[in-house]
Formats: sequence, C-alpha cells, structure tokens
Amino acid sequence: MYKVKVNNDIQFEIETSQDQVSVNHEPILFDRVAIAEGKSHIIYQNKSYNIEVISLNEDNSSTIKVNGSIYNVTVENHFDQLLKQLGMDNLTSNKVLDVKSPMPGLVLNILVSEGDEVKKGDSLLVLEAMKMENNLKSPCDGVVKRIAVAKGDIVEKNAVLIQFS
Repeated sequence: MYKVKVNNDIQFEIETSQDQVSVNHEPILFDRVAIAEGKSHIIYQNKSYNIEVISLNEDNSSTIKVNGSIYNVTVENHFDQLLKQLGMDNLTSNKVLDVKSPMPGLVLNILVSEGDEVKKGDSLLVLEAMKMENNLKSPCDGVVKRIAVAKGDIVEKNAVLIQFS
C-alpha cells in the first residue's frame, strides 16, 4: 500500500495489483495510454486527463501536471511507513559532523586542512592499521572545522579525527 499526499493536503491510500488499482480501498477502473516518457493519457469516469511528470525528486516527491494544473505529490511505500512508525524516518537528514576512526591505528597523512571544502567521497586522511593503509573518505559535503589529530598520532577506535561545520 502506498500513501500519497497531494499538495501537502489531500491524502490517499493506493493499493495496486497486476489487474487492479484501489484508492482508499475502493477499486477504480480507468484506461491509460503512455504517450511518451513521463507522459500519459487517462480516461476515468468518461473524462480525459493528460498527465505529465515534470520532476522526480530523491525524497519520494514529484511534481506532475494534470490538464495544465501543477500538483506536488509525495509517495510513501510500506518501507517509508514502517520507518516512520519506528521513529526512524528522518535519520538520513542528519548531517555527519564527526569523522571517527573505524579502528585503532597510526595517522600516516592528513590530506585536508581546516577550512577546506570537501565533497562526499573526497580523501581526508590515511590511517595505518594492521600494516595496511586505509584511505578515509568524507561521508558528506562540508567544510573542515577542526582536525583533531596530527600526523604520527596513534588513535583508538571511535576517536574523533575530523569535525565538520
């Protein structure tokens, strides 16, 4: 089941199967023809609807145009609903502020300076652990606020290495 919210106001529960669509537990019958990528024509209750997907966003929201009117639509699948029930729905929105050591080791090299802007995936420092060099990368975009270690420092697991602002 999907929970669909239109313009942060109207909410529907939609269930789909191979041969049927139900809205708020009522089966609906319609004819649909795909016109092009992101464009469809639907006939429902003897009325014609031209539908175009204008944008799809990573947060399960989209903007669609129906017969010239623009609507913002948010869709929650059963996983999104379960995460919300467990209170875990906004964990991904928390920004990582600290890079911690994943294991005990020796800081071989620091590749950034305080005040540097980094992108997710940029190399931050090299940590030697168990005779292997580990290149630690940035988990997010940000600005290096503070470097809590120096080259040659021995660190324990979960020690804060770099802080972001």
